[in-house]
Amino acid sequence: MTTSSDATFPAATVEVHPDSDALTTAAARRFVDVLVAAQAERGSASVVVTGGGTGIALLEKVRDNSGDLDWSKLDVFWGDERFVPAGDPERNELQAHRALLDHVPVDPARIHTVATSDGEYPDPVEAAAEYATAVRAHMTTYGGFDLHLLGMGPDGHINSLFPGHADSIGEQHEPAVAVTDSPKPPPVRVTLTYPAIRRSRHVVLVVSGAGKAEPAAAALGGADPLEIPAAGARGAESTTWLLDQDAAARLH
Repeated sequence: MTTSSDATFPAATVEVHPDSDALTTAAARRFVDVLVAAQAERGSASVVVTGGGTGIALLEKVRDNSGDLDWSKLDVFWGDERFVPAGDPERNELQAHRALLDHVPVDPARIHTVATSDGEYPDPVEAAAEYATAVRAHMTTYGGFDLHLLGMGPDGHINSLFPGHADSIGEQHEPAVAVTDSPKPPPVRVTLTYPAIRRSRHVVLVVSGAGKAEPAAAALGGADPLEIPAAGARGAESTTWLLDQDAAARLH
Protein backbone atom coordinates (compact mmCIF):
# COMPACT_ATOMS: atom_id res chain seq x y z
CA MET A 1 0.00 0.00 0.00
CA THR A 2 1.28 3.48 -0.85
CA THR A 3 0.04 6.93 0.07
CA SER A 4 0.31 10.32 -1.60
CA SER A 5 3.68 12.03 -1.16
CA ASP A 6 4.97 15.53 -0.70
CA ALA A 7 6.33 16.88 -3.97
CA THR A 8 9.94 16.38 -2.92
CA PHE A 9 9.62 13.01 -1.16
CA PRO A 10 8.67 9.52 -2.33
CA ALA A 11 5.24 8.20 -1.35
CA ALA A 12 5.06 6.40 1.97
CA THR A 13 4.71 2.62 1.96
CA VAL A 14 2.59 0.77 4.54
CA GLU A 15 3.19 -2.78 5.74
CA VAL A 16 0.73 -4.46 8.12
CA HIS A 17 1.85 -7.34 10.34
CA PRO A 18 -0.36 -9.68 12.34
CA ASP A 19 0.82 -8.72 15.83
CA SER A 20 3.49 -6.80 17.73
CA ASP A 21 5.93 -9.72 17.71
CA ALA A 22 5.78 -10.04 13.93
CA LEU A 23 6.00 -6.25 13.69
CA THR A 24 9.21 -5.97 15.72
CA THR A 25 10.70 -8.94 13.86
CA ALA A 26 10.07 -7.16 10.54
CA ALA A 27 11.43 -3.90 11.93
CA ALA A 28 14.60 -5.60 13.15
CA ARG A 29 15.09 -7.17 9.73
CA ARG A 30 14.62 -3.76 8.09
CA PHE A 31 17.17 -2.27 10.51
CA VAL A 32 19.82 -4.80 9.47
CA ASP A 33 19.03 -4.79 5.76
CA VAL A 34 19.14 -0.99 5.38
CA LEU A 35 22.37 -0.59 7.32
CA VAL A 36 24.16 -3.51 5.64
CA ALA A 37 23.24 -2.05 2.26
CA ALA A 38 24.51 1.38 3.33
CA GLN A 39 27.81 -0.09 4.47
CA ALA A 40 28.17 -1.97 1.20
CA GLU A 41 27.59 1.24 -0.74
CA ARG A 42 29.49 3.78 1.35
CA GLY A 43 31.64 1.79 3.81
CA SER A 44 29.82 3.24 6.81
CA ALA A 45 26.26 3.58 8.08
CA SER A 46 24.23 5.51 10.63
CA VAL A 47 21.02 4.88 12.52
CA VAL A 48 18.77 7.00 14.72
CA VAL A 49 17.10 4.75 17.28
CA THR A 50 13.89 5.26 19.20
CA GLY A 51 12.73 4.31 22.68
CA GLY A 52 9.43 2.97 23.97
CA GLY A 53 8.37 -0.61 24.35
CA THR A 54 8.21 -1.36 20.63
CA GLY A 55 11.47 0.44 19.87
CA ILE A 56 13.35 -1.44 22.59
CA ALA A 57 11.82 -4.77 21.55
CA LEU A 58 13.10 -4.36 18.01
CA LEU A 59 16.60 -3.53 19.34
CA GLU A 60 16.55 -6.76 21.33
CA LYS A 61 15.73 -8.66 18.15
CA VAL A 62 18.57 -6.96 16.29
CA ARG A 63 20.89 -8.12 19.08
CA ASP A 64 19.79 -11.70 18.44
CA ASN A 65 20.30 -11.53 14.67
CA SER A 66 22.38 -8.71 13.21
CA GLY A 67 23.42 -10.64 10.09
CA ASP A 68 26.32 -9.08 8.21
CA LEU A 69 26.13 -5.71 9.95
CA ASP A 70 29.62 -4.37 10.79
CA TRP A 71 29.12 -2.76 14.19
CA SER A 72 32.53 -1.08 14.06
CA LYS A 73 31.38 1.00 11.09
CA LEU A 74 28.08 2.23 12.51
CA ASP A 75 27.16 5.61 14.00
CA VAL A 76 24.30 5.58 16.51
CA PHE A 77 22.13 8.59 17.38
CA TRP A 78 18.88 9.06 19.29
CA GLY A 79 15.74 10.72 17.98
CA ASP A 80 15.08 12.21 21.38
CA GLU A 81 16.27 11.96 24.94
CA ARG A 82 14.84 12.68 28.36
CA PHE A 83 16.91 15.42 29.99
CA VAL A 84 17.53 13.65 33.29
CA PRO A 85 20.66 12.67 35.26
CA ALA A 86 23.07 10.00 34.06
CA GLY A 87 21.92 6.53 35.04
CA ASP A 88 18.26 7.54 35.29
CA PRO A 89 16.15 4.63 33.97
CA GLU A 90 14.13 7.16 31.94
CA ARG A 91 17.12 7.71 29.65
CA ASN A 92 16.54 6.25 26.19
CA GLU A 93 20.31 5.84 25.99
CA LEU A 94 20.36 3.52 29.01
CA GLN A 95 17.50 1.41 27.68
CA ALA A 96 19.19 1.05 24.27
CA HIS A 97 22.46 0.00 25.88
CA ARG A 98 20.72 -2.68 27.92
CA ALA A 99 18.74 -3.95 24.94
CA LEU A 100 21.49 -3.87 22.30
CA LEU A 101 24.57 -1.68 22.52
CA ASP A 102 26.15 -3.40 25.52
CA HIS A 103 25.99 -6.70 23.63
CA VAL A 104 27.56 -5.80 20.27
CA PRO A 105 31.04 -4.53 19.29
CA VAL A 106 29.96 -0.98 18.42
CA ASP A 107 32.72 1.66 18.56
CA PRO A 108 32.04 3.83 21.66
CA ALA A 109 33.35 6.87 19.78
CA ARG A 110 30.52 6.43 17.27
CA ILE A 111 27.74 6.44 19.88
CA HIS A 112 26.39 10.01 19.92
CA THR A 113 24.41 10.73 23.07
CA VAL A 114 22.56 13.75 24.40
CA ALA A 115 24.10 15.37 27.46
CA THR A 116 22.65 14.54 30.87
CA SER A 117 21.11 17.11 33.19
CA ASP A 118 23.91 16.61 35.71
CA GLY A 119 26.73 16.71 33.18
CA GLU A 120 28.76 19.27 31.28
CA TYR A 121 25.66 20.96 29.82
CA PRO A 122 23.09 21.30 32.64
CA ASP A 123 20.99 23.74 30.60
CA PRO A 124 18.75 21.84 28.13
CA VAL A 125 19.13 24.56 25.50
CA GLU A 126 22.92 24.21 25.66
CA ALA A 127 22.60 20.42 25.63
CA ALA A 128 20.43 20.62 22.51
CA ALA A 129 22.93 22.95 20.83
CA GLU A 130 25.77 20.54 21.62
CA TYR A 131 23.79 17.61 20.19
CA ALA A 132 22.82 19.67 17.14
CA THR A 133 26.52 20.33 16.52
CA ALA A 134 27.26 16.59 16.49
CA VAL A 135 24.28 15.89 14.22
CA ARG A 136 25.21 18.68 11.83
CA ALA A 137 28.81 17.44 11.64
CA HIS A 138 27.60 13.95 10.79
CA MET A 139 25.23 15.22 8.11
CA THR A 140 27.96 17.37 6.60
CA THR A 141 30.31 14.38 6.35
CA TYR A 142 27.83 11.69 5.32
CA GLY A 143 24.96 13.65 3.76
CA GLY A 144 22.42 12.51 6.35
CA PHE A 145 21.37 9.48 8.35
CA ASP A 146 20.88 6.15 6.63
CA LEU A 147 18.01 5.01 8.84
CA HIS A 148 15.77 6.95 11.20
CA LEU A 149 13.52 4.76 13.34
CA LEU A 150 10.42 6.39 14.80
CA GLY A 151 7.78 5.27 17.24
CA MET A 152 4.50 7.14 17.52
CA GLY A 153 2.43 8.01 20.56
CA PRO A 154 -1.37 7.82 20.77
CA ASP A 155 -1.43 11.59 20.27
CA GLY A 156 0.55 11.23 17.03
CA HIS A 157 3.85 12.52 18.42
CA ILE A 158 7.23 11.32 17.13
CA ASN A 159 10.56 11.83 18.88
CA SER A 160 9.62 14.64 21.28
CA LEU A 161 7.67 16.60 18.68
CA PHE A 162 4.25 16.97 20.29
CA PRO A 163 0.96 18.19 18.83
CA GLY A 164 0.51 21.92 19.07
CA HIS A 165 4.16 22.63 19.91
CA ALA A 166 4.70 25.09 17.10
CA ASP A 167 8.24 26.07 18.08
CA SER A 168 9.73 22.58 17.78
CA ILE A 169 7.46 21.35 14.98
CA GLY A 170 8.01 24.53 13.00
CA GLU A 171 11.80 24.58 13.42
CA GLN A 172 13.29 24.96 9.95
CA HIS A 173 17.03 25.02 10.55
CA GLU A 174 18.29 23.47 13.78
CA PRO A 175 18.48 19.66 13.66
CA ALA A 176 17.94 19.41 17.43
CA VAL A 177 16.14 21.59 19.96
CA ALA A 178 15.20 21.58 23.63
CA VAL A 179 11.63 20.87 24.75
CA THR A 180 10.85 22.21 28.21
CA ASP A 181 7.10 21.56 28.41
CA SER A 182 6.56 17.99 27.23
CA PRO A 183 3.02 16.80 27.99
CA LYS A 184 4.56 13.44 28.87
CA PRO A 185 6.89 13.24 31.86
CA PRO A 186 9.67 14.05 32.20
CA PRO A 187 8.87 17.53 30.89
CA VAL A 188 12.38 18.48 29.73
CA ARG A 189 13.84 16.75 26.67
CA VAL A 190 16.06 17.17 23.64
CA THR A 191 14.65 16.15 20.27
CA LEU A 192 15.64 15.91 16.65
CA THR A 193 13.47 18.06 14.41
CA TYR A 194 12.01 17.69 10.91
CA PRO A 195 15.19 19.09 9.30
CA ALA A 196 17.09 16.11 10.75
CA ILE A 197 14.38 13.54 10.05
CA ARG A 198 14.11 14.65 6.44
CA ARG A 199 17.87 14.37 5.97
CA SER A 200 17.49 10.64 6.60
CA ARG A 201 17.61 8.39 3.57
CA HIS A 202 15.12 5.92 5.02
CA VAL A 203 12.51 6.73 7.67
CA VAL A 204 10.71 3.79 9.29
CA LEU A 205 7.79 4.29 11.68
CA VAL A 206 7.11 1.26 13.88
CA VAL A 207 3.63 1.48 15.40
CA SER A 208 1.76 -1.03 17.54
CA GLY A 209 -1.56 -1.10 19.35
CA ALA A 210 -5.18 -0.10 18.92
CA GLY A 211 -4.57 3.22 20.64
CA LYS A 212 -2.42 4.28 17.68
CA ALA A 213 -4.97 3.41 14.97
CA GLU A 214 -6.66 6.81 14.71
CA PRO A 215 -3.47 8.95 14.58
CA ALA A 216 -1.85 6.50 12.15
CA ALA A 217 -4.81 6.82 9.79
CA ALA A 218 -4.79 10.61 10.17
CA ALA A 219 -1.06 10.86 9.50
CA LEU A 220 -1.27 8.67 6.41
CA GLY A 221 -4.31 10.62 5.28
CA GLY A 222 -2.35 13.87 5.14
CA ALA A 223 -3.08 15.47 8.52
CA ASP A 224 -1.47 18.75 9.51
CA PRO A 225 1.86 17.94 11.24
CA LEU A 226 1.06 20.56 13.87
CA GLU A 227 -1.87 18.36 14.90
CA ILE A 228 -0.36 14.93 14.12
CA PRO A 229 3.45 15.29 14.05
CA ALA A 230 3.92 11.83 12.52
CA ALA A 231 2.34 13.21 9.36
CA GLY A 232 5.48 15.25 8.75
CA ALA A 233 7.92 12.34 8.90
CA ARG A 234 9.52 11.85 5.49
CA GLY A 235 12.67 10.11 4.28
CA ALA A 236 14.68 11.29 1.30
CA GLU A 237 14.63 7.86 -0.37
CA SER A 238 11.82 6.03 1.44
CA THR A 239 9.25 6.36 4.20
CA THR A 240 7.83 3.11 5.54
CA TRP A 241 5.10 2.59 8.10
CA LEU A 242 5.30 -0.80 9.80
CA LEU A 243 2.03 -1.43 11.67
CA ASP A 244 0.46 -4.32 13.51
CA GLN A 245 -3.16 -5.13 12.71
CA ASP A 246 -4.47 -3.20 15.70
CA ALA A 247 -2.63 -0.02 14.69
CA ALA A 248 -3.81 -0.45 11.10
CA ALA A 249 -7.47 -0.90 12.01
CA ARG A 250 -8.56 2.55 10.79
CA LEU A 251 -6.75 2.47 7.46
CA HIS A 252 -8.85 2.28 4.33
